[in-house]
Amino acid sequence: MTHGPLADVCRAAGWQVSVLDLTGVTDKAAFMERCVRALDLPDWFGRNWDALADTLGDPDWGPASPGRLLVVTGWRPYATARPGEWETAQEVLESAAGHYEEYDATLSVVLTLGGSDQLPSDQLG
Repeated sequence: MTHGPLADVCRAAGWQVSVLDLTGVTDKAAFMERCVRALDLPDWFGRNWDALADTLGDPDWGPASPGRLLVVTGWRPYATARPGEWETAQEVLESAAGHYEEYDATLSVVLTLGGSDQLPSDQLG
């Protein structure tokens, strides 16, 4: 997804593109560690849901105008293993995505469903 059509379009429009790959994540601690690495979270990040919500809602972290696309991959095993945690993670991401409208910026979160993000050869420009 980092090199696919959606990412390319977003980059061309001046957006930042970040990928949160959850492959192999089976618990909250691993989810938080993956967030730290993928999202370049600050040192003070507390590795809990409130801290994640605070950080993602902080304009100093958030997307520059016009926006940031956050692509979440490999999430299904985590969602299956920890449905309650996954529900909370989705709520945090959804809340953060709606937060930036007042800052003239956008945070869009996309959950990939698997398969290729590349255009079929007969659809290439």
